[in-house]
Amino acid sequence: MQKTMRKVVRIDEDKCNGCGACIISCAEGALKIIDGKAKLISEKYCDGLGNCLECPQGAITIEEREAEDFDEAAVEEHLQAKKPEEKQSQGCPSAGVRQFAERAEAAVPSAIITAGSAESRLGHWPVQLALVPPNAPFLKNADVVLAADCVPFAYAGFHQDFLAGNKALLVACPKLDNFPAHQARLNEILKQAGIKSLTVLHMEVPCCSGLVHLAKQSILASGNVVPFNDITISIRGERKPG
Repeated sequence: MQKTMRKVVRIDEDKCNGCGACIISCAEGALKIIDGKAKLISEKYCDGLGNCLECPQGAITIEEREAEDFDEAAVEEHLQAKKPEEKQSQGCPSAGVRQFAERAEAAVPSAIITAGSAESRLGHWPVQLALVPPNAPFLKNADVVLAADCVPFAYAGFHQDFLAGNKALLVACPKLDNFPAHQARLNEILKQAGIKSLTVLHMEVPCCSGLVHLAKQSILASGNVVPFNDITISIRGERKPG
């Protein structure tokens, strides 16, 4: 097999947590989750362009080394041979895109919801921003809620008050997650999905305001100026005025 000096991905297995974000980003199917880690299954499938560099853990880099030449015909054959379930999830079960049937709206105020009457309003999967592909069908023409990780735990009526009406949900943490990767992913979502509005839900703690900054920067970068709503939740789980 012919080898030349060219750019190809390198995966740091110590950093990789098997989240599967890179699997979604790789249009050539060059990566696969094996034993809980992302692996390059063949050099000839990797074009070296680095779409997978959005790794939330920073586990993927591009290096120049001797490698098999990129083979576009082999990539096409490889993609055609994938099983339907592999095509959908690109390897990571948690990243498989699913859209659920719409639920009938129940006129039950969040204040009187009990454990027995509560019903999930989630209309799709996945929800983590790093795992949601920009072309996911549930994003198209959707009202999108971008929530900080802690909000659904703090605010008791999260589903009833913020997901009613089959809104699309994205979840991220501006402090713990890879901020540049999230920025790039949201930029692409705003460019490609044609969303109708964006609501950011964040906690009152200072670090959480980074999610608002991320959203505003993505709106500017994408050129898709959509209606924007900023909602703050207190650490006691109350919606703050304003």
